[in-house]
Formats: sequence, structure tokens, C-alpha cells
Amino acid sequence: MRQQKIRKTLLLISMLLFPVTLNYFSPYLIVQGSFAGIATGSFLLFAALFGFSLVFGRAFCSWLCPAGGLQEACSQVVNKPASRKQNLIKYLIWLPWVLSILAGFMSAGGIKDLNPIYFTDYGISVSAPPAFITYFAVVLLIVSVSLIFGRRSFCHSLCWMAPFMVLGNTLKNKLGYPSLHLEARTEDCISCKKCDRACPMSLKVQEMVQNRDMNSNECILCGSCQSVCPKKVLRVGFGAQKDSVSKSSYTEGA
Repeated sequence: MRQQKIRKTLLLISMLLFPVTLNYFSPYLIVQGSFAGIATGSFLLFAALFGFSLVFGRAFCSWLCPAGGLQEACSQVVNKPASRKQNLIKYLIWLPWVLSILAGFMSAGGIKDLNPIYFTDYGISVSAPPAFITYFAVVLLIVSVSLIFGRRSFCHSLCWMAPFMVLGNTLKNKLGYPSLHLEARTEDCISCKKCDRACPMSLKVQEMVQNRDMNSNECILCGSCQSVCPKKVLRVGFGAQKDSVSKSSYTEGA
């Protein structure tokens, strides 16, 4: 499917650019900057991702995230489903981390400066030997978790960006305004479970279809389930949210 080729190409480009963008995803630099009263590039990016998720959910994870690209490459080696039990771990990490950021800004007397290229060399994250050590350590962590615990396990368990987007996704789903979302024609489902096997987040998509509940905070709106569905039951679309829709409400996607 053309959509998946485009998505995977964007992930590949993002993954190749990771040495440039690494520090913009750094949880440590946010904390370090906060105690100096500086809103770093990573602080600004995470704030932007929260805003992005209010309309597009977790689509960033499936279309542009370099860690996502690394994990999908790992799934070509180890493609076992990830356990749902992993999902709680990221929140246990995220909460004290966010509190430390707030403590940092409070101790510094608030945000005093904006520095999008904080701790980079003219915007490039990895430009000196010590930075390569950090880069390879991060890559090793992402790859190791994915290979040991299953598809996109880093997203489920350790990603410090995911809770921001989960929060935004939860808000958009609760408020129900037009947004990017997954919907299904439940009556046409033949329970082949091809969607389950294709889902990079190891979601039980067929169960979601049967339960007429397509809202999952772990769904990254990649469209993989849509691509493999033989009956075109599933669709990632933009508009008012409808978990289960009639056959005439959308045309079959390519």
C-alpha cells in the first residue's frame, strides 16, 4: 500500500537524522535547562507534541519518530507481540520526571530564556566524540528493549514522550471534536485477525472492532490494520469520531 511506503520512508529519514535531532528528544536536557530557567529545544518539542496530539493523536509515533523507525526495523528481526503489562511503566517514569522539571523552573524563578538549540552545535546534536557515546547508548537501549520484549516495546514501557501524547489523545477523544482517528465497519468484520498481526503496537484490533470501541491510547494511527484488512473494515480518517460506521459512510481506501 502506498500509504505504508510513505510512512516507512518518513520513518527511515527520521531514523537517519537521529544524530542531528537526538538532543531535541532528550529528557535529561529538559531537566538541566529547567534549573537554569531555560526552555530547551526538547521542552519546546514536547510541548508541540502535546499540541499536535490534540488533533492528530499519536500519529507522530508512527510517521516521524526516529525511535519508532528503529523499533520497526527491529520488528523485522523479532516480531513477537509486546505485553500490555508494559504500558504502566512509562507513567511511573514520567511522573517524577515531570515533577523534577517543575521543581527546576520553580527554583530558577520560572522560564527566563528560550533556547531551541540548547546543548547542540549549531543545531546538530552529535558533533563530537562524547556525543557519539550518548547516541549509541540511546540506540542500544531502544534496540535492546525492542528485541527482548517485542514490537515497539520501548514505546509501551520507556518512552518519555508518549504520556504527553496520551494525555492529548485522551482529551480529544473525550471532547469528540473532529480529529484524526481510527474507525471501523463492525458488521463487515470476518474475524480473520490480520489486523492484530499487523499492528506494530500489538493491539487486539479485531477485539476493538467487535466491541465497537476504536479509541486506544496505545494506537499510533499508522494505518497498518487498514492496509491488511481484506474487507476494508478499518480506516484512519479525519473528522467527527465514530467508532463504528455504516458501509456508506466512507469509501474503501487503497
